[in-house]
Amino acid sequence: MNNKVEHSYTSDDIQVLEGLEAVRKRPGMYIGTTSSRGLHHLVWEIVDNAIDEALAGYASEIVVEVDKDNIIYVKDNGRGIPIGVHEKTGVSTLETIFTVLHAGGKFGGGAYKVSGGLHGVGASVVNALSEFLEVRSFIDGIEYYVRFENGGEIVVPIEERGATVEKGTHVSFKPDASIFTETTEFSHDILRDRLRQMAFLNKGIRIVFVDQRIEKEDEKIQVFQYENGLQEYIQFMNKNKNPIHEEIVYVDGEEENIMVEVSMQYNDGFVPNIYSFCNNINTQEGGTHEDGFRLALTRVINNYARDNNLLKKDEENFQGDDVREGLTAIISVKHPDPQYEGQTKTKLGNSEVRRIVSSVFGAQLDRFLMEHPDEAKIIIEKAKVASKARVAAKNARELTRRKGALEVSSLPGKLADCSNRNPAESEIYIVEGDSAGGSAKQGRDSSFQAILPLRGKVINVEKSRVHRIFENNEIRMMITAFGTGVADELDLDKLRYHKIIIMTDADVDGAHIRTLLLTFFYRFLRPLIENGYVYIAQPPLYKISRGNKFDYAYAEEELEELKEEYGERHNVQRYKGLGEMNPEQLWETTMDPETRTLIKVNIEDAMEADSVFEILMGDEVAPRREFIETNAQYVKNLDI
Repeated sequence: MNNKVEHSYTSDDIQVLEGLEAVRKRPGMYIGTTSSRGLHHLVWEIVDNAIDEALAGYASEIVVEVDKDNIIYVKDNGRGIPIGVHEKTGVSTLETIFTVLHAGGKFGGGAYKVSGGLHGVGASVVNALSEFLEVRSFIDGIEYYVRFENGGEIVVPIEERGATVEKGTHVSFKPDASIFTETTEFSHDILRDRLRQMAFLNKGIRIVFVDQRIEKEDEKIQVFQYENGLQEYIQFMNKNKNPIHEEIVYVDGEEENIMVEVSMQYNDGFVPNIYSFCNNINTQEGGTHEDGFRLALTRVINNYARDNNLLKKDEENFQGDDVREGLTAIISVKHPDPQYEGQTKTKLGNSEVRRIVSSVFGAQLDRFLMEHPDEAKIIIEKAKVASKARVAAKNARELTRRKGALEVSSLPGKLADCSNRNPAESEIYIVEGDSAGGSAKQGRDSSFQAILPLRGKVINVEKSRVHRIFENNEIRMMITAFGTGVADELDLDKLRYHKIIIMTDADVDGAHIRTLLLTFFYRFLRPLIENGYVYIAQPPLYKISRGNKFDYAYAEEELEELKEEYGERHNVQRYKGLGEMNPEQLWETTMDPETRTLIKVNIEDAMEADSVFEILMGDEVAPRREFIETNAQYVKNLDI
């Protein structure tokens, strides 16, 4: 654990910046959304406060519990929240923290050395968006209690509850269903995965997750504690991959009060997976800490290869892509005053961090390579093979840029474009097979709907080198149609359609093709998913009819309801392929914006998505079998 912060933590250390009025009116401004993601954000705000107490050296255990009524309990064994009257608000500091925006020890510059809170609005926003919230603060052997209801109204002012041997803070709350209209049910997996991540990022801290909704007693409680932190995180990330060297690189250091931790290991795959964090917040857009890591990685590996004659004089230096191929890396910095930028405020902008990470990581990576010559040689050979593949990929890219190769009309699967040239009003259907493509072309509204039929299955990008991927006709057709370019060259401003809709048959082959397409999007066109441009069409599974009356059913449950409505005399048609529908049926069920159902593809957790894609599309059979066996109970509408 980090050393304790030698600074007082009293009422005088809490600064108040502004009030709370607008939170319930515009919750999206404070938690991003009132969907499931915003609901879980409430938990992270309270947990972050407990983590901050642990980072300051005062708490060693955090318990997060969800009961059968979806009430959340967060407990830590830290110092407890101060209860003295705050000079600016005239009420207790505890009440101030939970009723005033920007009120907390994070703003005083002393109570916490580093803080995970992005904006420091956490506790009060959770209170504002809760049906009720209770706080117990255990200080100097006395328990203090306060209860709020209806978005922050105090119904039980702070009161003493008597002597206690406990210490720390207990917070419980129930989200307000009038705010979170989509759902107030917490996801077990989302809570578990994030809490496990927090334990990885903060070595030694014990985090206990209790889910009272789980029936089996031995599965209700999960304990996360990792004495080796990021190294164990790398092991976890690479569990379904094949590492090419056993020793995991681990680096830590501190400069100018900025703490740096890096861990990394290469596997035999082709895709780099680099994840960065600042004060436990996943900086999905990267930033200066990631820049410093990349610069040092390329510099040190090139220098080592030159110094040890592993690169010949006539061979060019490795580029960044070469030394990152097949790399799994975690970069974690703790900064006393982080500055964020980017569209989602998850890109670290502090310029000094680039130099500090480059310095700390570079020096220790250099030492690792010198002390582990066998691992160093393996890493250099991996980069050499990647370098040769990069040159081949460049040639393939150049091939796809030449007009002759990119002219979609000359390819077997023709793009039937729409007449509208405004991307915001245009959409493209990626359709499986020529038969379905023909129906889609005839049934569409050509003013704004484009159709791109794919012939055969798309290449599995999880198992292929880059140059092979760009030689694939289906891949090249999609890249051409979208207009954005791919990977590091991707430019969203050039996107020709703001809805990219994957439409495949409702059978096993269709699901496989959909997964192959999503794998390609995830690996090479991820910003399209992150910005909400990728959708999955939902064609009907059945048509039920009697005489001239008919309806479509999109799920088994819906079919059963319709059967009851239609009575005994009815006909049921099972659609196994899109080609079985005529153009009019395809339009009214799957393509008409007034009646269709589209599922927007989201990346809530990039790491979990990476793990699932690796399991489903990678080389290892055992993890895939385990995944199928575990999830088979959830399968519906499987064609036998």
